[in-house]
Amino acid sequence: MNIGCHGLVWTGTFDADGIRLAVEKTKEAGFDLIEFPLMDPFSFDVEAATAALEEHGLAVSASLGLSEATDITSSDPEIVAAGEALLLRAVDIVAELGGQHFCGVIYSAMRKYMDPFTAQGLASSKRTIAKVADRALERGVTVSLEVVNRYESNVLNTGRQALAYAVDVDRPNLGVHLDTYHMNIEESDMVAPVLDTATKLNYVHIGESHRGYLGTGTVDFDSFFKALARIDFQGPIVFESFSSAVVAPDLSRMLGIWRNLWTDGAELGTHANAFIRDKLVAMESIRLH
Repeated sequence: MNIGCHGLVWTGTFDADGIRLAVEKTKEAGFDLIEFPLMDPFSFDVEAATAALEEHGLAVSASLGLSEATDITSSDPEIVAAGEALLLRAVDIVAELGGQHFCGVIYSAMRKYMDPFTAQGLASSKRTIAKVADRALERGVTVSLEVVNRYESNVLNTGRQALAYAVDVDRPNLGVHLDTYHMNIEESDMVAPVLDTATKLNYVHIGESHRGYLGTGTVDFDSFFKALARIDFQGPIVFESFSSAVVAPDLSRMLGIWRNLWTDGAELGTHANAFIRDKLVAMESIRLH
């Protein structure tokens, strides 16, 4: 099991310098893995990332959220094609970096929709994700569908929805990505989604209800980690937090990051690493009861 950190804890810019900074800070905070946000896969500096990962001995994963211009639920075939090309390039980057996990809001645009999804849009999404999963399987990469709240997608808002989508697409390397921040908004509790998706749960994001310091909000982390222990989850557990102290302009606006819930990423990251590992140790002790 790798304990990881999202790159946006450290920087909002992922040029060569930003990549090196994010990897260095992730290692210093005690994490095993860095998750790169592939906001523009076509310009991502694979060479700089590979060198930084090797220097610091970190594992790697990557994520992204589609935009209106790459929304694979769109009725415009050119937009769907653009989304497919972007997702395929992202899979290739993960493989080139030696990573095993690609995740995020990859099945629709990451934005607030003003209407429900259409049957045609959902079918388009599933066709595209099937192609992406096939490419990923060839390259040894697992693809995970991140379940997000109603203000960030109209397609997958609960674990059960993601499970049904993954089962319908029916690819062995396609699964579910749960995020405690979004679960705290949409799910009835923090246990049932983990148990419901157990056979397909590949990836986990740990985020507080206000996206700040873990343990200072309303997320029921004890129940969530107990559920992970119950299913013997072994995938990446990755800390994710956003503040206007570290800004990626387009993403920050879309997520509504309007205030500073933290200013010191190093302190925040070190605290999160310890918080997650302490929960895992505590849950392991339950086996002795």
